[in-house]
Order: sequence, then C-alpha cells, then structure tokens
Amino acid sequence: MTAYKPGDPTTINRLYGRAKGKPLRQGQQALVDELLPQISMPAEGPITAEALFGEPRPLHFEIGFGGGEHMAFRADMLPDHGFIGAEPFLNGVAQALTHVSGGVLEGKGGAHPPIPNVRIHHGDALEVLRRIPDGSLSFLYLLHPDPWPKARHAKRRMMNDGPVDMFAAKLKPGGEFRFGTDHAIYLRHALMVMRRHKHQFEWLASEAKDFQIRPGGWPETRYEHKARTVYGHEVWYFRYRRRG
Repeated sequence: MTAYKPGDPTTINRLYGRAKGKPLRQGQQALVDELLPQISMPAEGPITAEALFGEPRPLHFEIGFGGGEHMAFRADMLPDHGFIGAEPFLNGVAQALTHVSGGVLEGKGGAHPPIPNVRIHHGDALEVLRRIPDGSLSFLYLLHPDPWPKARHAKRRMMNDGPVDMFAAKLKPGGEFRFGTDHAIYLRHALMVMRRHKHQFEWLASEAKDFQIRPGGWPETRYEHKARTVYGHEVWYFRYRRRG
C-alpha cells in the first residue's frame, strides 16, 4: 500500500492548504484586530491552565476548529473548563471570534453572552501542542481534518503515527481523543493508524452505532451539516480513551 510514506505533520514542519479566503467583513476584521490579541496564546513558555486562565482547570484542545462552532458550544457547556483552539485559516479564526465574543463587534447586538474560557491560536496546532506539558489535556479534538485523499499526500494527514504519539503524550490517563470524518479514504487510514496505537488508546465503541451516531455533547457544525445534506456523505464519530 502506498499510503505510508516517510514523514508526517510532526516532521514536515510546514502547513498546507489555504491561509486566507475572501476578504473579512468590517466586524470580523475588528475582532481579529481587537479581540484576538487578548485571547491568543502567550508567545513563549509552557501552555498550562494556570498560564491561560489563572487557575487549574481541565484543558481541552481542538486542532483545526474550522468556524469554531464546536469549540464555542463545548466551552459554553463547560464554563469551568479551559478551551484552546488552533486554526491556520484566517476566515475560520474570524468566525470563531464571532462566536466567542457573542457577536458584539460583528454588529449582532450581543445576541449571545461572550464566552470567556476560550483561547485561540491562529497558526499551526502542533506549535501549541508541543508547548503543552505532557499529561495536561482532558480532551483533544480532531474533527473533519483535510483528508488529503491522494496517496502521495498521505504524510500530510494529521492522523499519522507522529501526531498520534503526541496526542497520547499530551492527554492525561483517562483523557479522551475525539476524531470525526465524512471521508471514507481518511476513515480507513485513520483506523489503521489507531490500530497501531492500541497500547495508548482504548476505542470507546462496542457496536456500530457507537461510531455512526453523533454522541451527546458533540454538536453538528456547518461543515458536517453540509457534508451530510449537500454531498450526501456518511459521518463517523470516534472516541478514544487514553490508557493509564
């Protein structure tokens, strides 16, 4: 099989894909200019709950949060937890800031209260993940990552041995890794990778419905809704527990 080629995102050390799309609206640009610097990652040093939120609390990390709907939903549901999200696509960051701010600067009149327990990194998720002390995360999310379907691009996939080893290191024993995809090629690739990491992760599924039906507390994002309704894709949901 040609899917396994040397290298993965932990060794390639570069980002692929778009960094910016259509021009931001005035309100979105204001959020990027004014709010993002206030809730961005510190420039250096270990990234801990104490450093980000001033106190110990369970930490969640989302890799490539898209428009931020999932991150904002979870953070609003768990206000005493801390959420970190990383996304290289500027338009996605701007959309996430709209959710976090409650839409005040976007001209939505504060339809929702601001969400204070979110911190955002505009850039490479692995840069942030490397600075999180081992055994610090309670949850780690990788939802609908770019599948890079061509075999020669498989090393760009976040679901590869190097990143999964890093996920295992950063999660505390009993912590949960959640992975979602609507891409059948990526699904097969991810399952093969996770089989090689059974010593680190326990798959929390005993029957097919456990990965075919969205679990409670896992909101549907706009991307997932489009995949299901516009493209007619099936969506799969995977939960893995970090072994002790």
